[in-house]
Formats: sequence, structure tokens, C-alpha cells
Amino acid sequence: MKTKKMHKEGTATILAFGAVVVIAIVVLAVCNAPTLLFVAVLTPLLILYGITINFFRYPARTFTGDRLHDVIAPSDGTIVTIEEVFEPDYFKDKRIQISIFMSLTNVHAQWCPLNGDILKVEHEDGNFKKANLPKSSTENERSTIVIKSDAGPVILMRQVAGAVARRIVTYIQAGERSEINGELGFIKFGSRIDLYLPLDAEILVKIGDTVKGNTTPVAKI
Repeated sequence: MKTKKMHKEGTATILAFGAVVVIAIVVLAVCNAPTLLFVAVLTPLLILYGITINFFRYPARTFTGDRLHDVIAPSDGTIVTIEEVFEPDYFKDKRIQISIFMSLTNVHAQWCPLNGDILKVEHEDGNFKKANLPKSSTENERSTIVIKSDAGPVILMRQVAGAVARRIVTYIQAGERSEINGELGFIKFGSRIDLYLPLDAEILVKIGDTVKGNTTPVAKI
């Protein structure tokens, strides 16, 4: 049976926030605060605590589709871009870009999008503009992962920070394997994922679609 758990990236944040809630309760109790003050202080704290726990949830998911040709959504979110673009950093030619925007309510863990060999992993500092803006792909802080799929084609995946994101984590490194159902990384608090695919890739989603990480195929290569 599939279970839900907390992501390791949220352990320190959740513990610290929980400590704040406990301290607030103790202080209010020691000061013999009236019920109305208890409610006024604890209600927003508990709501924010619940939002934080929800943000760092890490659902157990197993992909059971075509493990050779499918490119799977690396994260939860909404498809905001599907277009032919010039990719200037690695391929230096035209690719199909698919972008997934993650809101604060989405799971922010990332899974490997396909089986293959990791050719390159590079982190670049940058701005923290809104992640749903087109320029965020090239101007925001980001991590680039290049994967040679077992099917042959090479794809590029980019983790892009958002307006409030301040931490991008990438667990895999060049020379390692990208394995379907494997954990790739995590971005804290609002962000997006860009995929750059071959021009002959069969796109399986459209703009506005909601996708689930390690579940929804977005293309076939």
C-alpha cells in the first residue's frame, strides 16, 4: 500500500516550527492568557504549521508505464509552456521545451524523468523572479541535468527557483544513473521544472494540464 511521509528536506523546518508552537502554548499557559488570546495566537500558527507540513509531504509513487520511451513528469504542477525554442547552453540547437510550474500547494520533490546516464549536472546562481515567467528559465537560480536516455535521445532537465525559493537540491551527479522511481531533488517554496526534448518527441500533454511527478507521462522519445 502506498504511504505518505515527510521529505527529509523539511525535517529541520518542521521541527523548528513545531518548537515555536509548543513555546507559544507554554508561554500563554504560564501567563494564564484568556481563551480569546489563545485562539488569536495559536490559530494562525497552527494553520501555517499545517501548510508547512503539507508542503514537505513526500508521497510514495511507482511508475508502471513504458520505462524505455516515456518521459515522466519529474514533479507535480501545471504545464505552462510547450514550445519549440533554441537551447543555448548545452545543445545549442532547437528543442521542444515543456515547463511545469509548481505552486506552494504542490509536492516539491522531483523524481528522475527517465532511465539513462547522467552526462552533466551544473548549478548556476541567479535571480528569484516569479517562476511562471518565461525569463525565469534563463535568469533565475537553477540546476541543469543532462541525461542520455536508454532509448538513445539526450534530454535536458532544469530545476528553476521561484520568487520565494531559496534552496535547490540535486541529489544525482554526472556519471551516475537516472532511474525511474528514483529521487532527483527538491526545490523549496515555489518553482518550476523545464524539460528540453528532441523535436521529434511525441508530446502527450497540453498547456494547462495538471501533472503528477513520477506518474504522468509528458512525452515519448
